[in-house]
Amino acid sequence: MTLEALSAEETEALLAESGALARGHFELSSGRHSSAYVQCALLLEDPRRARRVGRALARLLASLRPQTVVSPALGGVVIGHEVAEALGVPFRFAERKDGVMSLRRGFRLEPGERAAIVEDVVTTGGSSREAAAAAGAMGAKVVAVGAIVDRSGGEGTFAVPFFRLLDLELPAWRPGECPLCAEGGRAEKPGSRVP
Repeated sequence: MTLEALSAEETEALLAESGALARGHFELSSGRHSSAYVQCALLLEDPRRARRVGRALARLLASLRPQTVVSPALGGVVIGHEVAEALGVPFRFAERKDGVMSLRRGFRLEPGERAAIVEDVVTTGGSSREAAAAAGAMGAKVVAVGAIVDRSGGEGTFAVPFFRLLDLELPAWRPGECPLCAEGGRAEKPGSRVP
């Protein structure tokens, strides 16, 4: 199987053609507000695009020889599965129960198993760090984090190498500092953690 490269420009073009980049006033899953939102579910709804992006991200992660891919649910599930398929390794996902991210559903990790954490979009890196902690709690050795898009502006830092297909500079503010709120706007909550 070929793990093709995908440039940042090609990745951004895929986001644009799929309608995955929206403009407006949004509350992100991190709690921050932004004038733009990346909904990778729209990018990944086409299996051919999902496979292409997954293979490109797998190519970046392959040198670290992950033995499994672990993703935070819900946003990382499709891309994590595609990356795992491209690498030929098992896929597991972590999910929140009572506010704590853990691997459930019978998923097991072997002590020392090399895990890559794969996410769709990194805003602060919180979900990826939580998934890494859940994998580590089961004995895995987290060797890398990968994402389609890094919109953290440098906040998405990890103790392991971080690979992404696209760095996207989009504004994000704490709610009390949001200029869109100051203008009287109300933020939409398009993410997967909407109550």
